[in-house]
Amino acid sequence: MSHPPLVVVTGPTGVGKSALGVELAARLGGEVVSADAFAVYRGLDIGTDKPDAGARARVPHHLIDVADPRECYSAGRFVRDAEKIIKDIEGRGRRPLLVGGTMFYLRALRYGLFPEPPKDLALRAQLEAEWERDPAAVRARLEALDGEAARRIAPGDRQRTLRALEVCLVAGKPISQLWAASAGRAPGHAAVMMALTRPREELRARIRVRVERMFSAGLVEEVQRLLNDGVPPGAHAFKAIGYRQALGVVLGAWSVAEAREATEVATGRLAKRQLTWLRSEPEVVWLHASSPTLLDDALRRLEACSE
Repeated sequence: MSHPPLVVVTGPTGVGKSALGVELAARLGGEVVSADAFAVYRGLDIGTDKPDAGARARVPHHLIDVADPRECYSAGRFVRDAEKIIKDIEGRGRRPLLVGGTMFYLRALRYGLFPEPPKDLALRAQLEAEWERDPAAVRARLEALDGEAARRIAPGDRQRTLRALEVCLVAGKPISQLWAASAGRAPGHAAVMMALTRPREELRARIRVRVERMFSAGLVEEVQRLLNDGVPPGAHAFKAIGYRQALGVVLGAWSVAEAREATEVATGRLAKRQLTWLRSEPEVVWLHASSPTLLDDALRRLEACSE
């Protein structure tokens, strides 16, 4: 039995993906499968801007609050979980909609995880020690060896930075070349990939408002609760933008104002990286998120792409 193409709603952070995903799912008789690397963690609510109770009551959402923040949820686990959920949704005669901005997850689901060289534990230990001494020097090393990976990986993303360097040194080739080879494979899912965009200043303003709302809503207090519940400061969950800055407030390294400003800057950089990634993806359907006819625009483009 063939199924219609997988609907993907993506775009830079703060652009309005979740709202469109809910509206489309309601119109198509669908269910949302989240593609957000940090919304998977229970207790990370304010900073991940998870869909509210009303949206989740209106449309079923999957892969939200499925992981303990003490563990490290991986792309491989996401692919396994998402594949199972998509199959289940389709088996019930419903339509899955993949909604989110973790580009590596989206690519991994569509094209599969690329074959990586085996892990070199001694090299990883060496790189981890170098990161502890001077993260900026490690980032500079990655930029010199693989500029494309450095542009796509957030400066503070220790895990992916170290893995990219490790792959480069072990395989003798940039990890970005492996990404490109993976993208060149035939996709495992036929999909209509709709990316939302807004004028630069409008997106910046939305990000600024979102960051202010996060801190006003108690992001620092949420981080303190997570620490009180036994989540260690070095947990992967705290690498999320907003959380690592709020953690700095709790640990006494930053003031709230400094953390808020740093979060806004980091979020803007993330949005830029997401747009860079999307521009390299084939057959992306771009939609103007500020259009008053956004939902109708999306439905028309979906119908055209499905013919």
